[in-house]
Amino acid sequence: MIQIQNEKRKSIAVVALDPMAGASYKQEIENLFGEYAEVRGYSVRDGSATGKLPCADLFVISTDAYGSAEEVARHVPIDSEVMSVEVTFHLETLEKLWKLPKDKNVLFVNLTEVMAREAIAQLNALGVNHLHFIPYRQGMPLTEDVDIIVTPAEGRYVPQTDKPVIDIGQRPCSYSMMIEIALRLGLEHLLETESFLDYEKSVVSKHYSFDKMFSIARRQESQFHILMEILNEGLVGVNESGEIFACNKKACQIARVSEKLVIGKRGEDVFPYISFYKALKEKIEIPEKITKLYSNNISIAVIPVLRKGECIGAFATLQYFNEQEQRQNELRSQLLKKGHYAKYSFDDVIGDSPVICRTKEMLKRMAATESPILIVGETGTGKELMAHSVHRASARAEGPFIAINVAAMPENLLESELFGYADGAFTGARKGGKPGLFEFAHQGTLFLDEVEGMSASMQVKLLRVLQEREVMRVGGSNIVKVDVRVVAATNEFLEEKVETGSFRRDLYYRLNALTVVLPPLRERDEDIFMLLDHFRNEIGGNFELAEETKRFLLAYSWPGNIRELHNAAEYFNYIGKPVIEVQDLPPTMTKKLSRHTFTDDLVILTHTKQGSLQEFIMEQIFLAEQNGGSIGREALLQAAKQKGFHVSQKKIRDLLSKMTEDGLIIRGRGRGGNRLTPRGLKQYSS
Repeated sequence: MIQIQNEKRKSIAVVALDPMAGASYKQEIENLFGEYAEVRGYSVRDGSATGKLPCADLFVISTDAYGSAEEVARHVPIDSEVMSVEVTFHLETLEKLWKLPKDKNVLFVNLTEVMAREAIAQLNALGVNHLHFIPYRQGMPLTEDVDIIVTPAEGRYVPQTDKPVIDIGQRPCSYSMMIEIALRLGLEHLLETESFLDYEKSVVSKHYSFDKMFSIARRQESQFHILMEILNEGLVGVNESGEIFACNKKACQIARVSEKLVIGKRGEDVFPYISFYKALKEKIEIPEKITKLYSNNISIAVIPVLRKGECIGAFATLQYFNEQEQRQNELRSQLLKKGHYAKYSFDDVIGDSPVICRTKEMLKRMAATESPILIVGETGTGKELMAHSVHRASARAEGPFIAINVAAMPENLLESELFGYADGAFTGARKGGKPGLFEFAHQGTLFLDEVEGMSASMQVKLLRVLQEREVMRVGGSNIVKVDVRVVAATNEFLEEKVETGSFRRDLYYRLNALTVVLPPLRERDEDIFMLLDHFRNEIGGNFELAEETKRFLLAYSWPGNIRELHNAAEYFNYIGKPVIEVQDLPPTMTKKLSRHTFTDDLVILTHTKQGSLQEFIMEQIFLAEQNGGSIGREALLQAAKQKGFHVSQKKIRDLLSKMTEDGLIIRGRGRGGNRLTPRGLKQYSS
């Protein structure tokens, strides 16, 4: 039985130039065919391949072993089966080379320069094109700078250098060569064995690039079909000739057609209401439009696909209009869970003073309307808190609430934030574009803080949105309808900016439909200690105020209003004293007072606080007359501000008009200034 098996065994002779390479080829062939064939190895360099070689069923000879076909004939027995060794690379070798940095100079060291060039050509054919390979054999001069050295187990020929060396090992025999051996020896059944399948996976075929591209194409085709079917909208694709090559189930459902019946037909023959021809011919996008189809409103848009300026096809999207609206509302409602909601209500407004109670009642009535609201107030009076409260008390309470400080952003950034931008609108723009805050605030409220700081061009764009209730994204062409209630806030009287021309009159009257002025803290004496108690409990404080400190806080002008009071509460808490004396007040509140004259200065401060603005104005006019002159409105405004009064030009102008009507002063024309009448002088002297 053993004798029969030996008679059936084939013989394979492997001939190579180098003994190391020959041993490697022999081992690989033996691993696959050793059970069925005897494999013998020969080398030209060690002399074992000289002379007439013993007979074999198959001679596998490397191309560099013998110089010519005639030389092969001198060494190989007549009529022997002969084939060439074909080498390739291990897949892991390619992966290792692909990871090398781009444009590096790589010295490829091999036994001969011809073998090095052949290996480099094969690497390029397999897609390793990002490196600059330099062929090298032992003894060649190095004419270029080298970054990395690569060699197929020929380290003994690597020149002396400090550059990193990557040994990729002996190049393996190709899988197609192994198939040819099996076919020539009649051992085709080995092709289905596990060892052959494993070998196929470990080496790169000469059709590797094609196989890779085919695999990628198949995978992309599969992904394309998966993507089409998971879309919430219908999708129809046509090629450059207008023939349908794709139609997902949603499109078939909307158009009431069968995918099998429409593929290959002209798009406009199947879908006469879709402008495929125009999109392909003019290479333009057909914007969304509403079409009546089977008693349903359908939103349809067509987008051409361009490559190097040529139109290679187009896609049409179809969607039930009511589904589109429902989806938009769902997305907007999700914004409420991401912070776009009002956090405060009127219950969070602390205070029982008559002036704050009147303000709250007025805003509650305004909240019930749909008109824009303008909130005027000094810094720190709680304008944003009131805007939150207005939204919570309105019919839009379930919609989004979005706040933005329009004075804190550059004009170009503010425009894209408010109105959004289209795909490719500017460098760095997010792919697909981005909706603006007006779109996010749909069916809700948009709070514009410090609206007085808005540029003239932005005022024009805001006015259009308020008038037309529609926005256009930066760089876009589509109009988006929005339903937004605007609440604006300012710490200046806008009518003065209108008079000076820095704020548009038409926008002012749009925003000024309903106006409320928030009272400053100095006009809410009854609320100061109530607010202080609230802040103390909020921060977990444990302190009391001395009576003198209370008198100071009541007399203090509070330029920072409620925000300054909150800071004072934190300051009182962190100094760690159970009773807060006047000496313990924050330096910013007492910077004009001497540590040794608190009591006297407190009396002066109290007198100034309790004294009216009118008395101060009369005093300034009197002092000007004593110096032989008069004083104008602008000088009175600056003097009042320096004294701690929070006034505006309008307030000074209105007060001077009232004092003139009461017969207390005479107002000069132009720059003539103001003078006291005898009646005014008598009242001042008393």
